Amino acid sequence: MGIWQRLLLFGAVSLRAGGGAAAWLGGSRTMVCRRQLSGAESETLKQRRTQIMSRGLPKQKPIEGVKQVIVVASGKGGVGKSTTAVNLALALAANDSSKAIGLLDVDVYGPSIPKMMNLKGNPELSQSNLMKPLLNYGIACMSMGFLVEESEPVVWRGLIVMSAVEKLLRQVDWGQLDYLVVDMPPGTGDVQLSVSQNIPITGAVIVSTPQDIALLDAHKGAEMFRKVHVPVLGLIQNMSVFQCPKCKHKTHIFGADGARKLAQTLGLEVLGDIPLHLNIREASDTGQPIVFSQPDSDEAKAYLRIAVEVVRRLPSPSE
Repeated sequence: MGIWQRLLLFGAVSLRAGGGAAAWLGGSRTMVCRRQLSGAESETLKQRRTQIMSRGLPKQKPIEGVKQVIVVASGKGGVGKSTTAVNLALALAANDSSKAIGLLDVDVYGPSIPKMMNLKGNPELSQSNLMKPLLNYGIACMSMGFLVEESEPVVWRGLIVMSAVEKLLRQVDWGQLDYLVVDMPPGTGDVQLSVSQNIPITGAVIVSTPQDIALLDAHKGAEMFRKVHVPVLGLIQNMSVFQCPKCKHKTHIFGADGARKLAQTLGLEVLGDIPLHLNIREASDTGQPIVFSQPDSDEAKAYLRIAVEVVRRLPSPSE
């Protein structure tokens, strides 16, 4: 096992692939996970988690050096959330070159930032034993994908995932950032709650396609942030329309204006529309996001306009 797998949780937990032993590296305790938990053990674990949660929410603590945190979330996977997060970070930097931007990928099970930002390798450690983000296109990036092999699955239970997220939030040396864009995993589970309860979030952006089934979960995502007192800045309607490159006919493959209807229901605004376009997909797959590689394209300009709308809704850092 390589050193980065041993330090996967930065001194907290290391798991061996294939359901082997899991050891607490900072102490002498060893936890063996060679079999599935029985019904009674599973119930005990649930009770223990309930006891921990009943003690009250953790006290929020800002990330050192970070002025404002913008989370990009979705209720459902496959709606283009990570692509939006990457291009939003690049658009924030493109709109104001004086701003320092970071991008944090807390999708532990399916990290996408390394491929989309064309980054590989293990982070270096600072003198204070914090991980240094990897840098590309002027954006400082951190992801669980830098700490495990690309094809290696992360097979963890919720409490261990929450511990990993805590380390990603607290043991990274970001330097001084104006905006940290956080790519959240889909859903409304442990990771979303852990991030929302541990750090002050300036605002959340909800990404959805116009499709009814995606909007149902987007609605839940927006309501979750409201329950944990995170301001929702607005919705982004992704894959809003497809235009045939030959005949120019426009087709609303996933429906028309679904996000706008949801925004009205929630009392929010749509920050912008992103079309379903081949260039966006190809640029992401090749690690050259469209805002960077094709800044004058209509697709890139859509992200740039959304970044303007996001900043317009943020409070000043001094507030």
